[in-house]
Order: sequence, then C-alpha cells, then structure tokens
Amino acid sequence: MKTDVAIIGGGPAGMLLSQILDLNGISSIVLERQTKEYVLGRIRAGVLEQGTVEMMSKAGIGDRIEKEGFIHESIGIGFDDAVHSIDVVGLTNGSVVTVYGQTELTKDLYQIREETKGVVLTGVEDVQLYQLTTDEPYVTCRHAGENLRIDCDFIAGCDGFHGPSRQAIPVSHLNEYHLSYPYGWLGVLSETPPVCDEVVYSNHERGFALCSMRNKELSRYYIQVPSGDRVSDWSDDDFWKEFKQRVPNVIASTIVTGPSIEKSIAPLRAFVADNLNYGRLFLAGDAGHIVPPTGAKGLNLAVSDVYYLSEAFKSFYKQGSEKDLSNYSSTALRRIWKTVRFSLMCTKMLHLSPQSTPFEKEVQKAEIRYLLSSKAAMTTLAENYVGLPY
Repeated sequence: MKTDVAIIGGGPAGMLLSQILDLNGISSIVLERQTKEYVLGRIRAGVLEQGTVEMMSKAGIGDRIEKEGFIHESIGIGFDDAVHSIDVVGLTNGSVVTVYGQTELTKDLYQIREETKGVVLTGVEDVQLYQLTTDEPYVTCRHAGENLRIDCDFIAGCDGFHGPSRQAIPVSHLNEYHLSYPYGWLGVLSETPPVCDEVVYSNHERGFALCSMRNKELSRYYIQVPSGDRVSDWSDDDFWKEFKQRVPNVIASTIVTGPSIEKSIAPLRAFVADNLNYGRLFLAGDAGHIVPPTGAKGLNLAVSDVYYLSEAFKSFYKQGSEKDLSNYSSTALRRIWKTVRFSLMCTKMLHLSPQSTPFEKEVQKAEIRYLLSSKAAMTTLAENYVGLPY
C-alpha cells in the first residue's frame, strides 16, 4: 500500500487530520488499534474552544455541532456556597465555548471519512515504524489476519500516550516532562437534565466538584477522589451524597439525580514531550502531551496540533516547502506549554491537595477571591478558557 501520510491512531486527532488532508488532495491511511465500536463508545469531555469549532466547520462537520451544541457565554465558579459567574463572551470580545461531546464529534468524523471513502483500518495489530530519518519511511502492521506494509512520505503519530509512535523515537532525541497528582476525577454520566446552564467548577474544603452536560437530558458530573480509589468503591448514592456537599446549596437543592449510565475515574497528570518531530515522524495530541482535565484542554490541544501539522503538510505538497514541517514542533509546543500552564493553574486553584498546609489553603482561598474581584484576572481566565489563538 502507498499513501502520502500514514496516520497512526483513529481518534479525533487522526481522523480530523485525515479529513483535512483529503480536502486538500493529500492522501492518507488511518490505522486504529481498536474497533470502530470501541472508539465510538469512549466517553470523553466535550468543551470545545472556538478555534476547535471553526476547525470542525472547515473540515465539513460543523452542522451538527451548530445545531446540537450548547453555546456557553460564561462559566461558573462555586465558592463560599455561591456560584460566581464569569462573563466569558464579554471579557473576550465575543468568544464563546461550545459543549458538544467528544463521542459525538468522533462519530461525525468517522461518518464523513466513510462518505468520502477515506481509508480507515480498525482492529490493526503490531504497528511498527521504519526508516523514519529517510525519505522513504514505512509502517507495517497486521489487519484482518494479513501482514501489511504502508509506504509513505510522512507518518503522523496520533495514537495517544501508550501508542507505538513516540516509542519509535530514540531516547537520545526525546526528553519527557511528567507531573502526577495524588488525586483523580470520579465522573458520572446520568440521563438527567443539567442542573446549570453553564459549566460550574466548584472549590470546597472536602474537594473539587464539577457540573457539566452533554445535552438537554444528559449530564456529566465529577468529584475529586484520592488516586487510589476505584470505581467499585463508589455507589451512585455515595457519589451524589458527596457531590451535593461540595457544590453551593443552589445547585445541591435543585439537582436532579439518577442512576449512572457510565462511571469512571480519570487520573490527573501532565506530560509533555520536548520534541514532536523525529525525521519524517510527527506527533500530535496525547502522543506528545497530556494535561489535567481542569479547563478541558486535552481535545482542544490535539486540534491545534492538527492545525499546525495540516498547514505544514499543505505547504509541502502545494508549495514544495519543508519550512513549516521543520518548525512544527517548536510552533506547536509554544501553544502547548501556555495551555499546560493554564491547566495547572486551574488545577492548583480549585482542588484540595492532601499535602497542603493550613497556610497554603488560605492562600488558595485568597487566589479565588482575587480572581472573582479582579476584571484583569477574570479576563486572563476567560481568554485561556475560550482558547489561545493558533
């Protein structure tokens, strides 16, 4: 098999890159380890920056996002038993975020790649990358019981933290930065109407809590739990009881609870690879970086990577220039590190750390009070929340 770009990973980053390349006459083959049903069944966040929505529209999948997405012009901070609203649209000259589940976005991407007859191979095994520092890289794998070789000009590693792409880069060419938190998020998905019209991040002495939604009858709620906790440790009743203690009374007294249809624990950690490029291999999304979910930046960062990488491929194939490909890693990393800074800032401000001293807890409260009393501080938060420019 022969293609211009071999894309490893059939999540949102890989599928979006494939679609954009196709629109520009650049061929690709997507290799995904899991089945399509598995990929489309994964429950993920769904707060989309304005730049992400614009990227989806340009890729041809903006219609359903526009019809079904929740437009959020503000965000709420739960603190001192009150919900404090931050006017995002007013502080950013009209920018908003859109709540639209990542699962639905991935469905849209798979559908359009099928309609445009894109080559997407799922259930692929034993992916190996070769000759990355030459002009003739290739990928081998097993699919449907057959051994395949895919010759290509470039390889895009969109295969997540545990995928083979980053592992194919020699240790001498890659430094990795890691940060782990001693807590995670226990998330519950319930077929209940959202308690708020906006996303609410709540700081409480018992720990963090978050109110979010997927649609008018599907809500997503989270609480901070110790990193050693398991889903089986938490019944639905235990979750709702704890959640109500951590949010302002105006939420606790009006929330509609119900059985969870999905429950999971996400660890909180940060990771950045200091080089997203090795020869003809380019990393995008979780293969190159992970941020804590506070601020909802994981998917959005992957989309900004795809923007930079697709622009670089377009320059190569349409103008014969490798300049943008050479600059891809440094360009993407500048935005990545700014976003990491924002995610870590929000995580530190809103969560209860078991290592915090009484002094540090008071400073944390002062930080939130300052945010809620300063237009400059709220503007900074709003600008980062709606997404930094590409």
